[in-house]
Amino acid sequence: MASTTDTAPPGANPPDTAPPGQASPKPAPDTARVPDRAPASEAAPVPDTAPVPDAPGGQDDTAALRIVPARHYARWAAAVAVLVLIAQFAHGLATNPVWEWGVFRDYVLSETIVQAVWVTLQLTAYATVLGFLLGTVLAFMRLSRSPVLQTVAWTYIWIFRSIPMIVQLVFWFNLSALYKELGVGIPFGPVFFSVDSNSLIGTIGAAVIGLTLHQAAYAAEIVRGGVISLDQGQLEAAAALGIPRLRQIRRIVLPQAMRAILPTAGNEIIGLLKGTSVVYVMSIGELFYQAQVIYGRTGRVIPMLLVATAWYVVLTSLLSVAQYYVERRYARGADRTPSPTPLQRARRFLRDLRTQAARGGRPVVPLKPLETAPVGDGR
Repeated sequence: MASTTDTAPPGANPPDTAPPGQASPKPAPDTARVPDRAPASEAAPVPDTAPVPDAPGGQDDTAALRIVPARHYARWAAAVAVLVLIAQFAHGLATNPVWEWGVFRDYVLSETIVQAVWVTLQLTAYATVLGFLLGTVLAFMRLSRSPVLQTVAWTYIWIFRSIPMIVQLVFWFNLSALYKELGVGIPFGPVFFSVDSNSLIGTIGAAVIGLTLHQAAYAAEIVRGGVISLDQGQLEAAAALGIPRLRQIRRIVLPQAMRAILPTAGNEIIGLLKGTSVVYVMSIGELFYQAQVIYGRTGRVIPMLLVATAWYVVLTSLLSVAQYYVERRYARGADRTPSPTPLQRARRFLRDLRTQAARGGRPVVPLKPLETAPVGDGR
């Protein structure tokens, strides 16, 4: 089979030479055919980033970097200053003779002080229960569609939040000066029977009435705030199912609104406990009044004030603990994995210490929970 070559046949002139006797033609422009570019689909892929040469030894450069933790000098200085102030205050408590810790020990658990604490708790309990019951009624009156109920509830809240508690207590204490007798009968008509105001409302009764009416004004706004925080779609669904209005409030509205009501309500109850000290103007033997009587007789002002302070701290701490567990109970529907309580953390810490001692001092490493894939992700 003959092979083809690029040489011209015999007798043919080469392309760049002319025949004898003729001038050689001008060279033709270079019209060499440029090969077509390859299609884009067949072109070699261009890497997005240039390859980074490996570090010496085949390791990444970041492995040799030194990790330096952030140093918060201002935070350390503030912590040291606070600790110094606390140490100075504790040293003053222990060494200053004005505190008279011996007098404090003599009176902190005395019968007079314990009875005064019991009176304080009674006033707080009565005013809390009655105040929040009345406040709940006032809250739903404000949420009612009746303009009369709305106006009456708003006026009550406006008046009793505007008058100081001590003024209300003194007013109710002197109610007999305004009304000698209180009776029951037909409005603007005959009275069937009446009683003397002083015999019907004593000193404790006047204090409970004043604290209750004052507390109800604030409790009404707390309850109303919790109710309006709910999704109105739930009430519409309950109404569509034919559930009576009272049952909606009792079984649907209030249980869910408690999560919003409890933090503010707990704070208000603690404030009421301390606010019972105002009834000393009525000569009621509560905690602060009895402390005043004792230091007025003995002249030991500082230790007796310290006695009252210690009891108020203990009582408010107990109320705070109760508030924590009540809030935790009503948060079960929203928080399915609540954080452990302080008691549970203490038990876990003691259990870890026993386990560590049984293993010969080796630390106990808590196991991480297994990661579960969500349904439908293909794993």
